[in-house]
Amino acid sequence: MHKSSLMYYDRVASDELASNPTPLDFVQLLADPIRWRLLDELGRSDRRVGELCEIVGESQSLVSYHLRELRSGDLVRARRSAFDGRDTYYRRDFGRFVDLWTLAGAALHPGIHGVSTEPVSPTRHRRRRQQVLFLCTGNSSRSQMAEALLGHRSNGAILARSGGSHPKPLHPLAVRVMADRGIDISQNRSKHFSEFASDRFDRVVTLCDKVREVCPEFPGHPDAVHWSMADPADRSGGQGRQRDFVRTADELEDRIGPLIAQLSSDVPTERKRL
Repeated sequence: MHKSSLMYYDRVASDELASNPTPLDFVQLLADPIRWRLLDELGRSDRRVGELCEIVGESQSLVSYHLRELRSGDLVRARRSAFDGRDTYYRRDFGRFVDLWTLAGAALHPGIHGVSTEPVSPTRHRRRRQQVLFLCTGNSSRSQMAEALLGHRSNGAILARSGGSHPKPLHPLAVRVMADRGIDISQNRSKHFSEFASDRFDRVVTLCDKVREVCPEFPGHPDAVHWSMADPADRSGGQGRQRDFVRTADELEDRIGPLIAQLSSDVPTERKRL
């Protein structure tokens, strides 16, 4: 069958997947090697389509087609860049992925469980804690919440820090939403990312499209990860609404569990040098 015909039938199948997904729909959606590579990369970092083209070595038209298919199954979501409105960032919806993976496993055998959403504790053979730096523009909400959630969910096994390119005072709604989750950040202070210029991190996670463009190099060339997240304070004339902060915290929770699992499975830094 001609490739264009295959793409047509895939498109028809994707319409069915969006309206009434089945385990077989999900498995077929994953079966394409390009989609698998896209999902793998988007599970690590949000990407623009041009970056994904470079990573998978395919044309923009083909990558865009596969992104549409993945979006049809709600496995991938898109968000317009806050830095350049002409760009779009794509990310994997981990929660949706887990739900469909669990259904597919159960359909094959009731004893097969889905992907665990519980954070994995770092392995004991590490000589030092993994260190992660979260960055956004103001260091007033997103990065502060991410720092607190990572430290809390890893039980302190991962050292989390946060900073910004143009620090602003800690947002009271960020404090309130974290308090509702049993985490006190009321004594935190906003910091410029230059405070960490000489520190070594395993990962630097940018949460803001703007700060990604000005993120400096850090010693040791840490793994750079981008999560394209809207500033919850942008609503209501810059004051924000509590539900926007709750939504931001929920998204961070969804992302931080997989991050802990990824960090836990990384080869220790000392062994990487061998």
